[in-house]
Amino acid sequence: MSKRDYYEILGVSKDATKQEIRKAYRSLSKKYHPDLNKENGAEEKFKEITEAFEVLSDDSKRAQYDQFGHDGPGAFGGGGGGGFGGGFGFEDIFSTFFGGGRTQDPNAPRQGNDMQYTMTLDFLEAVFGKVTELQLEKEEECGTCHGNGAKPGTSVKTCTTCGGSGQQTVTRNTPLGQMVQQTTCTTCHGTGKIIPEKCPTCHGSGRVKKPSKIKVTIPAGVDDGQRLRVPGKGEAGINGGPPGDLYIVFHVRPHEHFVRDGDDIYYELNITFPQAALGDEIEVPTVDGHVKLKIPAGTQSGEKFRLRGKGVKNVQGFGTGNQYVIVNVVTPKKMSEKQKELLREFASLDDDSNLGYSSSFFDKLKRTFKGE
Repeated sequence: MSKRDYYEILGVSKDATKQEIRKAYRSLSKKYHPDLNKENGAEEKFKEITEAFEVLSDDSKRAQYDQFGHDGPGAFGGGGGGGFGGGFGFEDIFSTFFGGGRTQDPNAPRQGNDMQYTMTLDFLEAVFGKVTELQLEKEEECGTCHGNGAKPGTSVKTCTTCGGSGQQTVTRNTPLGQMVQQTTCTTCHGTGKIIPEKCPTCHGSGRVKKPSKIKVTIPAGVDDGQRLRVPGKGEAGINGGPPGDLYIVFHVRPHEHFVRDGDDIYYELNITFPQAALGDEIEVPTVDGHVKLKIPAGTQSGEKFRLRGKGVKNVQGFGTGNQYVIVNVVTPKKMSEKQKELLREFASLDDDSNLGYSSSFFDKLKRTFKGE
């Protein structure tokens, strides 16, 4: 039986951030954890959810899955039955349900949030790529307090309620007896510290929104809906942690004449009846400039010609696509009497004598339609 799509399992889009993936996993794992859900199939559902999270929460595994799916090299699977990968284990789940398990230091370094930016490109910009500069507004460390949230000249105090852990222990009486539960400290709200006088710039958060310029290189061959990861260009880390990543999602404007399908380009070429019947050599546009295309005699409307290597460079470096020229034989709406006379003469000829048509007749017909 084929495996379900990991994004579908977690109920997130293919452009979901790490935070969105983690949030979806926490919600679903709590719902289907076999210690809490005794319904048939809950355990298998939980394993499926955990396996999806293990892959999508890891950048390298996610990139491989996005490219190859379940059947790529180092195929994914089987992660849900044993340990819990991706940095989110059973103790985290237990903590989510009961407040127990491993307690994290609220002042430990944490990675900053990822950011997403939608970039609109012209058709040819997507084909050839470009170097550009983005204007973003993102959270950075406050320059006034240097990230500690306190007014300059004052200090940050350790929370006396939780002793700086950010957690406090609460004992509850239940029908099963007393239960000791750890909850977020109500005094410091989980930060482990108290700021008597807050920084006037950031109001105690230690972070402020700042405009930021980021220079990025858009690779040749990106397509509409694709995403580019720019490592370390997300929001600043917390407590000295590393910054998050920036994800650029591309929207490509359609071209007036070209239509793209993967790495191939399609172009419709209108030709006259004499050109189709007698053949011709015509200049056609490509993304690399005009090239000559030979139209063989007897070409029919709808025929397709290939211009090898005149398509789009594959964004991952796997060669270059082709351009396909689709021919439309155009019937004239207005004709001179001379043109009509020639067509009547043409229609009166026996179809069986095609091979016996004189070249002088065809040349005359061609010159007439060209207005010579």
